[in-house]
Amino acid sequence: MKFSDERLEPGTRIALRVEYDGRAFNGWQAQTKLDVPTVQETLESALSSIGNQPIRTWCAGRTDTGVHASGQIVHFDDPVGRSLKSWVLGVNSELPDSVVVHWAGAVDSDFHARFSAVSRSYQYIIANAATRSAQLAGLVTWYRRPLNAEAMHECAQVLVGEHDFSAFRASSCQSSTPWRHVSKISVTRQSDLVIVDLEANAFLHHMVRNIVGSLMLVGAGLKTESWFKQIFNERDRTKSGDTASSAGLYLVAVGYPEACDIPDGPNSATLLSHSI
Repeated sequence: MKFSDERLEPGTRIALRVEYDGRAFNGWQAQTKLDVPTVQETLESALSSIGNQPIRTWCAGRTDTGVHASGQIVHFDDPVGRSLKSWVLGVNSELPDSVVVHWAGAVDSDFHARFSAVSRSYQYIIANAATRSAQLAGLVTWYRRPLNAEAMHECAQVLVGEHDFSAFRASSCQSSTPWRHVSKISVTRQSDLVIVDLEANAFLHHMVRNIVGSLMLVGAGLKTESWFKQIFNERDRTKSGDTASSAGLYLVAVGYPEACDIPDGPNSATLLSHSI
C-alpha cells in the first residue's frame, strides 16, 4: 500500500486503522493516575512525536486488558499538516512492535471514530486441544474438552436480532441500556481452532466474552441448547457461564456509512488472515 506524500492542511481530521497485541497493555484507555501501559498513551506518544505537540485520540471501541485488535479505528486532528505517509510510516517508527498503524486517511471534520460507527465486529479464538500452545499463549484461549462447533453455532443463532443482553452483561457495565442488535454470529472450526465471529451495532461490557463462556459449556456437552436459550430469556447474568478469558478476543472491524470513506480492513485476526 502506498501513502501520499502531500502535506495536509493543519486541522485536518485523520482516521487510522490500528493493530495491536493486547498482551502488552492494560487496555486501550489512558490511565494517567496509574503507572501502567495502555494502547492510547502509546499511540498518542508516537503521534505527538511526529506532530511536535500533544495529540489526543478517540477510538471506535475501548478494549480491555489483554484484548487485541486488528481493525481498531482511531481519529485525531492533525495540528501541523503532515502527510498521510508521515502519519503511517513516521508514527510506526515511534511505536513498539506491539502496535502498528496500517492505514491513514483524511476524513470530514464531523467524523468520529466511535459515534460515526454503525457496527463492530469481534472474533474470539479458542485453541481446542488436549495440551496448550506455548507459542500462542495470550493470543488464544485454551480449552481442553472437545468442543462441538456446529452445536455452538446452532445455539448462538438465538442471539441474532435486537434483544436485551442482560444475561451477558458485566455488572460493571455503564451502558444506559442492555439492548443491542446482533446482525450475525457464527462458530466455525479450523483444525484445532474454534472461531466465534460476532457483528453488532455495539457491545456491552464483557458481552462477547460472556457469550463465549456460555457457548463453550454447550459445545463441551456440559449444558444444553435449551439451557442457553433459557438463561438468555431470563436475562440473569448470575445464571450464565463464566466470563471467557480476554486472551482470545480481537476487535477485527468497525463499520461506517459509505460516505465516511473508511476502507475495509482484514476482518480477521492477523494470525488467521495471514496477511496485513
